Amino acid sequence: MIKAAHTLIWVVLASCVVAIPFAAWAGRLDTALALIAIVSVEVAVLALNAWRCPLQAVAARYTNDRAANFDIYLPAWIAGRTMIIFGPLFAFGLAVTLATWLSAG
Repeated sequence: MIKAAHTLIWVVLASCVVAIPFAAWAGRLDTALALIAIVSVEVAVLALNAWRCPLQAVAARYTNDRAANFDIYLPAWIAGRTMIIFGPLFAFGLAVTLATWLSAG
């Protein structure tokens, strides 16, 4: 259950990150800002938890496995690089949103 919930949360947040620049490009700054707010909550949770998802600690109680994907249904190479992949994508989305907002004003 923890692995499934973690995967669902990851899919939602990854989708938000990918959708941000598209929403901004479409002129939907309200949508882009809502997506940014959702992802920002996750960033705050990670920052307050030493850059680890709190669900890792919960999942760790039930297994000795510590592979990069022990707590999520993702390939290990993605699970171990989520922040490296999605951090720059989020920054790109922020930049596109800012540029769109500045050009609209």
